[in-house]
Amino acid sequence: MSNLNINITESAQAYLRELLAKQNSEGIGVRIFVENAGTPKAECCMAYCTQGEEQIDDIRLPMEGFPAYIEFKSSPYLEDAVIDYNKDRFGGQLTFKAPKSKVPLLGENSSLEERINHVLFSEINPSLAAHNGNVSLLEVYEDTEHGLTAVLKFGGGCQGCSAVDMTLKQGVETTLKANIPELQRVTDSTDHSQRDNAYFK
Repeated sequence: MSNLNINITESAQAYLRELLAKQNSEGIGVRIFVENAGTPKAECCMAYCTQGEEQIDDIRLPMEGFPAYIEFKSSPYLEDAVIDYNKDRFGGQLTFKAPKSKVPLLGENSSLEERINHVLFSEINPSLAAHNGNVSLLEVYEDTEHGLTAVLKFGGGCQGCSAVDMTLKQGVETTLKANIPELQRVTDSTDHSQRDNAYFK
């Protein structure tokens, strides 16, 4: 039993019961998880879970007629999620609303990537949004010459913007290094030859 607040509505449960019954597999359930959790690319996923496929640390939600498992590491991102089923003239669709799926969460065991994403999400992207821009983390690697390096991708109005080098060096890099002292260098992977939506030209 868990105290995770996730709501699978009656209509969604009825739809899933029907779907699972067609699989002819004893004890089959669903497993819910978030891919790219805590990033702007977060996607909520649901998969069939045959008996024995669940992971030992999965959180089991008691549903009527079938088991639902929540991947443990996805569980904080699924807090307050609502899974609903809406009928329409094409049959209907399962909808997934998880307000916390894209929000980076920090704890004492947070990885470097999670910490960088948290700074991007909470401090850097809100100010870039004024220029219709955003920045996301592509990778972190140990560079033999420069040390720990974060590779960022600028998007929206920042892509192709002539001020991006200035923004990157002054704003983003300074903010990241202030929050994450072990970070040595910040680079940008965006192709700046595309200048269509640029804010500064």
